[in-house]
Amino acid sequence: MKFLAAASALSLAALPVMADSADPIKLTLHDWSGQLITTTLMGEVLKAGGHNVEYVQADYIAQFAGLETGDLHVAMEIWETTGREAMDAATGTGKVVNLGSTGMDAIEEWWFPSYMKDVCPGLPNWEALNDCASEFATAETAPMGRYLGGPVTWGGFDDERVEALEMDFEVVHAGTDAALFAELESAYQRKAPIVLWIYSPHWAPAKYDGEFVEFPPYSVECYNDPSVGINPDAAYDCGKPTGPIWKVAHAGLQESHPDATKAIVNFNISNADMGAMVAEVDLNGKSVEETVAAWMDANQDTWKAWLN
Repeated sequence: MKFLAAASALSLAALPVMADSADPIKLTLHDWSGQLITTTLMGEVLKAGGHNVEYVQADYIAQFAGLETGDLHVAMEIWETTGREAMDAATGTGKVVNLGSTGMDAIEEWWFPSYMKDVCPGLPNWEALNDCASEFATAETAPMGRYLGGPVTWGGFDDERVEALEMDFEVVHAGTDAALFAELESAYQRKAPIVLWIYSPHWAPAKYDGEFVEFPPYSVECYNDPSVGINPDAAYDCGKPTGPIWKVAHAGLQESHPDATKAIVNFNISNADMGAMVAEVDLNGKSVEETVAAWMDANQDTWKAWLN
């Protein structure tokens, strides 16, 4: 924590005086490194501006109940790819507000290492993947192929997609973010068969040579209207959406903490910066706190502008 104290002490005399409530702003933490970094960065910037901040562990989708009641205040990463439906339902109540994009654009999709084209040359087409399903089988799933999904709490509708597209795959969910990428590393080193959930911004698409599977194009209707898409009797028969990573907050935050809300709206970071910080944590063994402090030290003009 000494790194955060150092970052918070950087030229604070130049920062504006805040008029917000002294009550803590409760920011939610989830179970992947990028979200922990984004949230900690926002929290430490708010602390540097004189705000009281509390970090609260929460489930990615279930957190919206707390955001609606005001038991939770801010969620810094709602991915267009997996969180849009829950976000729209929450903002539709008027109790949760969308505070805009983080500046990052999200991709979350099935991904395979390039060496799998040797045994499944029709890739990245999803129909070719399905024809080669047995090449992705494990002892537990044979003769079905195995798709390694993210933790169940991430959502994503992978089970629904497999059923809707009548794919010969079994969805096996990794227990944690770390387990997901540990299995990828092991398979990649052995050139073992694997197809799994990969997301960006993240270091994995840069470190490993591979491609995202190409599914039928996403549409809102594909997710909501079974008659739309390849399977006229099922929704989710298409790829995942892509788009911004959003910031959301309890609607009452704008009244109780107007200056903090403005800073959250102003928060903006690139995929490249976030990918580099995730690599520092996941690959180089740095702590989230140390990584955030280093970024704040190197980018003082950027984060101080969020507070103005």
